[in-house]
Amino acid sequence: MAASMLTHSVSAAGLPCARRTGLRCLSVSASRSRKQVQPRQRKEPLEIPGLERITYGDLCYYVPWLARPNFPEWRMDWNPQYYRSPPAQEMALYKEQPSYVFSPKCRLLGGVKQALWLTKSKLLEGLPQRIVNLCEDPAYTFPNYEELVHNAISNACLWSTTDEIREREEYCPKLLQSLLHLCQTQNCTYPSLSQRTFVENWKLATYWHKDSTIYHVRGSNGLLMSAKTPLEPLASSSEIQATEPHVLDSLYPLSPAIDLHEVNVYKYLNDIGFKDGFPYSHPHTVYLTEPCSTRAKCLPDQLRAKMLMIAFGGAAAKARILFGDDVKTLPQPIVVQSVGTDGQLFHFMVLQLNTLDLESNDGIKNIVWMEGDQALYDTVAFKPKMKRKVVLVPAGIAGYKPETFVKFWAMYLNGAV
Repeated sequence: MAASMLTHSVSAAGLPCARRTGLRCLSVSASRSRKQVQPRQRKEPLEIPGLERITYGDLCYYVPWLARPNFPEWRMDWNPQYYRSPPAQEMALYKEQPSYVFSPKCRLLGGVKQALWLTKSKLLEGLPQRIVNLCEDPAYTFPNYEELVHNAISNACLWSTTDEIREREEYCPKLLQSLLHLCQTQNCTYPSLSQRTFVENWKLATYWHKDSTIYHVRGSNGLLMSAKTPLEPLASSSEIQATEPHVLDSLYPLSPAIDLHEVNVYKYLNDIGFKDGFPYSHPHTVYLTEPCSTRAKCLPDQLRAKMLMIAFGGAAAKARILFGDDVKTLPQPIVVQSVGTDGQLFHFMVLQLNTLDLESNDGIKNIVWMEGDQALYDTVAFKPKMKRKVVLVPAGIAGYKPETFVKFWAMYLNGAV
């Protein structure tokens, strides 16, 4: 019994010790895990004036008792992948005064209101009377156009795929190309239409001053239809003078340059994208499609603002080429059209550039005619959408509106009759 009591006492005395050891091990490991491992920082070599450090740089191999040499930074200048641009302040085109650039990726928060202020323009709702006359005159419509446009919509949205939901980035440009092809089939009827050409990814560069601020329009912009002869002015001289008392809407508290790229490295460049001697040097109509990506998606008002900015940039660049860089009031107004679409809604705009004196808001204004949100159809579906045995969306094309294509055709025909 004494032996058992001795064994019990020893074991009882040993347990607390084991427990204490285990707790100590756990606490040490936990403290080590909580402790953040700091990377070893290399000590800077001590520089003593008048003494030269002896390094192993000339030996080309490591020597532990010699100092580590300071090698110059290696640069691969011949490979563009490893090119590092110098700081902006060291560039040749650096300027202290910043400028603001409108590119195709910009989405103006103020929409058309902001674009009108930047371009010093007056907005008139609806299309010009000349284009309205082309729409209303049945002599300018070609036969069987309703069925042809219906087939173009079906080909872009239904026939070319077996998917139930067609991606807009596929059917939107295809529908625009199909409608332009229908217009090109009338070149035999109207010979003047053969004096035009299309330029894809039209490159544009121009600038102007507004309230002591420099603005630019740069980049590749959609599809341009250019012609050998310019479009005739739509507003008379009396109508141009009538725009002088018009007051531009203020964007306060927003800045007029909101959503524009601010840069300090820029060049005063005026380029319409055509070389000297190009026969089709007059911009006629700019065709734009809404960006299909989620990040670049814009609202209809922002798309119309983009149409106005690009059309103004093309007209301003052409005006400086014709009348010089210092022109203010244009001797002859320049007219540029623009059409924008997201595959269902169409927006039509006509710009008449009357002046490039944009320093102040006084004086005559440029004139903009705009008609937006013109639906070509309501819905397109492979199969009907039903709920409780009620057809919500019918199969095929529903709500087809051929009058929208008539306006598209009138914009295309303008200047040829």
